[in-house]
Amino acid sequence: MDMRDSFPLLLIVPLLLSGAVAPATANGDDWRDLHQEVEEGHLVGLTGIMDWLEARYRGQILEVELEQGDGDGKIQYEVEMIGPQGQVVEFEFDAATGELLSIEGVNIDAMKKEP
Repeated sequence: MDMRDSFPLLLIVPLLLSGAVAPATANGDDWRDLHQEVEEGHLVGLTGIMDWLEARYRGQILEVELEQGDGDGKIQYEVEMIGPQGQVVEFEFDAATGELLSIEGVNIDAMKKEP
């Protein structure tokens, strides 16, 4: 499978703890290809993304999507979190590097943990 193909996936948080995409959420064998990409180091595992978020922000993960970026063809993780005041914030990460690309939402500062 070409990793540049667009295939948004909805991932359930308890199934993410292994760092791989859960088979129950992907079409066909796409999850196997994604798991192999993580195992080979081409994509950052979700545990790394989740650890980064947990160290810096308060809240709970609601949803994670893996999809092709707009225009640049990069694979991205989109992580939606709900903060302590009920605010919903979306974080976008480059799946290949783990780099935070953007944050969107309201009252993001209230979710930040002290350094």
